[in-house]
Amino acid sequence: MAEEYRNVAKTSDIAEGDMISVDYDGEPILIANVKGEFLAIGDECTHAGGMLSQGFLEGDYVECPLHAAMFNLRTGIPDGPPAEEATPVYKVAIQGDDVFISEL
Repeated sequence: MAEEYRNVAKTSDIAEGDMISVDYDGEPILIANVKGEFLAIGDECTHAGGMLSQGFLEGDYVECPLHAAMFNLRTGIPDGPPAEEATPVYKVAIQGDDVFISEL
């Protein structure tokens, strides 16, 4: 595993259709399990700072619990207002039961 990746969670901690928030260098990162695929984006809504991991997972999107902004879990790009800026996307690697993430 490349040095740039950091172990942040266990796959067994994130059931299919669920998401969690982890700390990555002081930044909250959302990790979601979408049909067995693990995806990671910044956990803060770029519109009002709501924690996306407290929102709702809908396929490849997460809905912010504050104002219903939808973010694509693959690109970090919001799907319309009120959010206009993308949230960071992180690379995910799985090794055994360990979830590793790295900045793109």
